Amino acid sequence: MTTAIARILSGVAALSPDEWDACAGTANPFVSHAFLTALEESHSVGGRSGWTPAPIVIDGADGRPAAIAPAYLKAHSQGEYVFDHGWADAWERAGGRYYPKLQIAAPFSPVPGPRLLLRDPALAPALIAAIEAVTDQNELSSAHVTFVSPEQLPPFEAAGWLIREGVQFHWRNDGYASFDDFLAALASRKRKAIRKERAAAVEGLTIRHLSGADIRPEHWDAFWVFYQDTGSRKWGRPYLTRAAFDRIGERMGERLLLILAERDGRPIAGALNLIGADTLYGRYWGAVEEVPFLHFELCYYQAIDAAIERGLSTVEAGAQGEHKLARGYVPVPTWSAHYIPHPAFRGAVAEFVRAERAAIEAESDYLGELTPFRRG
Repeated sequence: MTTAIARILSGVAALSPDEWDACAGTANPFVSHAFLTALEESHSVGGRSGWTPAPIVIDGADGRPAAIAPAYLKAHSQGEYVFDHGWADAWERAGGRYYPKLQIAAPFSPVPGPRLLLRDPALAPALIAAIEAVTDQNELSSAHVTFVSPEQLPPFEAAGWLIREGVQFHWRNDGYASFDDFLAALASRKRKAIRKERAAAVEGLTIRHLSGADIRPEHWDAFWVFYQDTGSRKWGRPYLTRAAFDRIGERMGERLLLILAERDGRPIAGALNLIGADTLYGRYWGAVEEVPFLHFELCYYQAIDAAIERGLSTVEAGAQGEHKLARGYVPVPTWSAHYIPHPAFRGAVAEFVRAERAAIEAESDYLGELTPFRRG
C-alpha cells in the first residue's frame, strides 16, 4: 500500500478554482475557492491577522489534489466561535506554549460544513494523519477542526480525536408554501407576537432583496458601515476588510442575498446571506438606526421568506442566540474535533469536554421544550 504524501501550500490561491472545488464541492460556499481566496486577497487572513493560510493537500494518482484540509496557523483564538481560551490559559500557566496552533476551518464563519475536502473519500484517514504530522513535526500544541459536518466525525473518532459538542439555532423548512404557512405551525400566542414584531419592524421602511449584479458598489459602501458598527461593538475590530466584500461580490454574486432596509431611499440596515445548495446562511448584520425588532426582521424573518421562496431546507443564522428560539429556530448540535498530542493536557481537556457535553445536551433538551410550535 502506497503511503500518501502531503504537502503544505502557501494559500488557497496556490491551487486553481477547478482543482480546489473538485475537492470542496459546491454545496457549502464557505469552503469554496472563491470565498477563501477572497479572504486571502483582501488581507482578511494572512499578514498580521493571526490567520496564516497553510492548506494541507494530498494528491491523487492522477497528480491532482484529491484531499485538502483548509488549514491555518493561528496566533490567537479569535474568529473561531468554538472557544478554547480557557484551554490556552491553562496550558500556558503550566509552562506550555499554546500558540501557534493549527486550525482547520472556514475563517470567521461558524457554519457547519466539510472540513476534509475530499475528491477521494478513501483519503480521509490519510488527511487526518497529515494534520497530526504537521502538528507534531512543528511542535504545535494542538490542531482544531471546527464546525465539522456530522458525517465527517467518524474518521476523527476512529483516529482518537476529542469530539466537542456545541449548539446553534437553525430554522427547518417543513414544506412550507409561505411565511403564513410556517406561522400556522406555531402556537397562537407566538404567531401573534411574530406578526406584531414584523409590522413594527418595517413601519416606514422598504425592504429590498439584492443578488448578483443588482448589488452595486454603493450597496457595499452602505453595508460596510453597518458591518463596522456591529463588529466594533461585538469584538472590537471587524474581521473582514472592506476589500473582502468587493471580492466576494465579484466572485460569488449569484450566491449572495443582501437584504436592505431603506428609509426614504437611504439604506439604514442590512443583512448579508450566502446561498448554499439547500441552506441559506445568515452571516453579517448591521444598522445605523435603532429600530425595534428590525434585527429579527432582516436576519430571521426575511431569511425564512427567502428560504421558502427558493425551496431551501434550512436557515442557519449564525452562532449563539437563544432569542432565535421564539422566532421558530430550533436547537441543533454542532461539532468540532481536537488533536492534542501532550497526554496530560489531552486528559484535562477530555475531562472538560465530557462535562461540557453533558451540560450542553441537558440544555438542548430543555430548550427543545421551549420552541414556539404547536404541541401535538
